Amino acid sequence: MKRGNYTHFSVNDQQVSWIASLSLLGALFGGMFGGLAMQYGRKRVLTLMSLPFSISWILTMFAKSVETMFFTAFVGGFCCAIVSTVAQVYVSEIASPDIRGFLSAIQKIAGHFGMLISYLLGAYLDWRQLAMLIAMAPIMLFISVIYIPETPSFLVLRGCDDEAHRSLQWLRGPHKNVELELDTIRSNVRTTRMNLLNRISTSNGTVGTGGVTVDGATGQSIPIGNHRRGLRYYLEMISFEAIVSNVKSVLRNARLVKPILITCGLMIFQRFTGASSFNFYAVTIFRKTFAGMNPHGAAIAVGFVQLLASMLSGLLIDTVGRIPLLIVSSIFMSLALAGFGSCVYYGETSKMLIAESGVLSDVSMASGQNDWIPLLCVLVFTVAFALGISPISWLLVGELFPLEYRAVGSSIATSFSYFCAFLSVKTFVDFQSFLGLHGTFWLYACISCVGLFFVIMVVPETKGRDLEEMDPRYVRTLTINR
Repeated sequence: MKRGNYTHFSVNDQQVSWIASLSLLGALFGGMFGGLAMQYGRKRVLTLMSLPFSISWILTMFAKSVETMFFTAFVGGFCCAIVSTVAQVYVSEIASPDIRGFLSAIQKIAGHFGMLISYLLGAYLDWRQLAMLIAMAPIMLFISVIYIPETPSFLVLRGCDDEAHRSLQWLRGPHKNVELELDTIRSNVRTTRMNLLNRISTSNGTVGTGGVTVDGATGQSIPIGNHRRGLRYYLEMISFEAIVSNVKSVLRNARLVKPILITCGLMIFQRFTGASSFNFYAVTIFRKTFAGMNPHGAAIAVGFVQLLASMLSGLLIDTVGRIPLLIVSSIFMSLALAGFGSCVYYGETSKMLIAESGVLSDVSMASGQNDWIPLLCVLVFTVAFALGISPISWLLVGELFPLEYRAVGSSIATSFSYFCAFLSVKTFVDFQSFLGLHGTFWLYACISCVGLFFVIMVVPETKGRDLEEMDPRYVRTLTINR
């Protein structure tokens, strides 16, 4: 968002920083609620959240004060995080293992496509017109979700086996035999319920588990119709006390420690390696870096390359595997960030020498003939980021958590991701003042190097594995082997 006149009000640099970061702060809280709200149904949550998401952008379009912008940024971020969290889990639960990575990557591809469109339109439209166009996207989501089924895993978990069969048949096609896959889901759900029973330490009798009654001896579900609850019940489930209780239960469970560490660790290396800074401050960074190149043109080029790289990632993620892509991504991100920081340092040093001597010693620097070098570094970083850590960190959120903890686990990982994004965007200006623009990107390069070792030593390979197959791995052992 540019500084300057906003028809009825103007903003300064700090206010622009708050508008950008408040959307991420809203996303932090949205991530907390999103995972728990999934107990209401994946499809239903997507439907309900699409309307306030659109309304937040409509209010932005008619904003007459910076305070209104703060509010709509927070609400928009809140809704976006819930939609992102639920959509990632939805895709993971409906996809077959051979295409799960590709389908999960589509979410990032769509995000990068939207970013490219915003860069393109931002060069020609004012921010109110841009907000009007963006408000149409959640409405399209609302219409689309009406025609898709609930996930079979959720329906089986709620004791709705007939609906689960119809959902899976719709997803796999009318002529596909889905009984074996449905039996696998049922088996996983029975294991999930027995784990809940063991955790509650019930001696005998029956225990209610969210819409079904579980027989303490067999672990079989006895549907009692409680999946149709009132509004008060679901509001209680996503209350602050429910959030704290669910998070505590996850953190106390030893088998979930490594999935949380892996997903949250990847979110750190995704958010604190410069991508958020480029996304929110691209034009500002390019204006300070390039001597002759149009900063808007550079931002559009970056957005276009990012879209192409994310599409390539969707093709490679299920063939090459998660780990090779993460390793290559981390290596080239580190090199590109270090190179970009060095280009910025050279440019700043040259400008200082010119200012001190009053003599134009480097004509190529002043004319922008060397602008292609930092642009190349940014493009290499963009490709590396979009190929590896950007889509895979979100994919693993939907893959690593056992079914009974998938909602709250994804909630924790998503909230932590947006918390890191909030810190990254809000502190970028402070880092720049303290370390300089070049020092900031050298710091990002160091963080990316640490991320490389994290990937090699900690992150598991999940290519080709059923979600139902991965659940027992965390039941049996705390050691994650590839």
